[in-house]
Amino acid sequence: MFILRDLLAPLQEEFSNTKQGQKRKIWFAYTLLAVVVPFTSSITSNLLRALQTLFGLEIQSQRFYTFMGSTTLPWKALWRTMWRLIPQPATEKRIIVALDDSINPKSGRKIFGCGHFHDHAAKGNQSSYPWSQCILAIGLLKKVKSRWACLPLDFRFYMMQKDIKAKSGNAKRKGHLIPFATKMEQAAEMLKEIHEHFQKPLLVVTDSWFGNDGLWSRLKRGSKGHFHLLSRMRTNITLYDFAPVPAKDGKPKAGRPRKYGDRLGSVDECAARWKEKALPYTAFLYGKQRQVLAHAQTIMLKTMKCPVRVVWVYRKTRYVALMTTDLTLSVEQIIEYYGARWKIEAGFKEIKQEIGSSKSQTRNADAVLNHLNFCMMATTLTWIYADRLQYAPDRKFKIRGRSGFAFSDVRRIIAEAALGEDFQSICPLPKQRPQNSFVKTLLRMVA
Repeated sequence: MFILRDLLAPLQEEFSNTKQGQKRKIWFAYTLLAVVVPFTSSITSNLLRALQTLFGLEIQSQRFYTFMGSTTLPWKALWRTMWRLIPQPATEKRIIVALDDSINPKSGRKIFGCGHFHDHAAKGNQSSYPWSQCILAIGLLKKVKSRWACLPLDFRFYMMQKDIKAKSGNAKRKGHLIPFATKMEQAAEMLKEIHEHFQKPLLVVTDSWFGNDGLWSRLKRGSKGHFHLLSRMRTNITLYDFAPVPAKDGKPKAGRPRKYGDRLGSVDECAARWKEKALPYTAFLYGKQRQVLAHAQTIMLKTMKCPVRVVWVYRKTRYVALMTTDLTLSVEQIIEYYGARWKIEAGFKEIKQEIGSSKSQTRNADAVLNHLNFCMMATTLTWIYADRLQYAPDRKFKIRGRSGFAFSDVRRIIAEAALGEDFQSICPLPKQRPQNSFVKTLLRMVA
């Protein structure tokens, strides 16, 4: 209960002291809780129903829909406040973030941000270009009660240039077309804002699509150690040795000095050549201490024009090649941090399916942005709440091989605290009416 107060109070301070601002700060806090409460999907009508039925908030539907589509909610200030609420965000004196994109299928034709985006994970009976939104997101990777978690920090809607050139209504906000920006440009912009806030070196963990010079060059090639990349490598990338050091006694050769040494071969060729040199390492991977067979080599990469450390992790018949520009990372750290990258994929599932963002059919641009901001911030709030608990929550649904708590377990604890009899005394409503005890009981059963 008091954890919720400590988390919600700083967020409410970002609203103005006007009469309307004081109302909105209460609506904001309880809407955020309504998203977290595991009662139903977080479509706008269900949030209104939860506010009225569960929390006893007296608000007219028209005023609530106007609030959800507001153009003046201070999201930038709210997110900066949320970042400050994260306890000990750094891991080994660096901020580790995961970067990835995801599509959010929709059915309405006039929904902001929608287009026919390619779904590389589509199954055989699914369309490869579904009608959907493309969301580029960044999340903080940190251990919460001895398990890795991904806390959403920022996001952008990516829109195709052809839709903007065609002046599609789905690419307009307030009647104006959204300026085109590539995913790399959007990612670099968000990463720079995050680094400016935390003032610590940023390690960006991503897949091979982002782990290349397209992002690295926009980060000014690390900007003197402020940024580093950790990603998987494509098997056909060519690796090079370091340039030979010229002898001091020898005569200098004509022309500029060499930047790269001999060609070592492709990632695939090097993996086969150095498999015999692989050594066993113990790394915290997917919730357990696991022993892996790996080989590390520092080489030059022409595509990024800098030295990188490559780690080949061998399995029975296959391998995974990981690359990082941070040469100070150990083999165990590289394997563990890249393994933690999967948490952003789990985070997309939490936001789209558990929170229920995918079921929302909101069309207006500001309403779409506000709704996804609520869903993202509710997810971050849930993980911060879990981190501030004295003990790790118990897992309600036991699964073989998984002893750690789940995202749903924390939502259940927050729901019990928010629906407690004493909660409204520390987060009062403007007009309080008796809550329906039957609904509260039903909610606890759902949770």
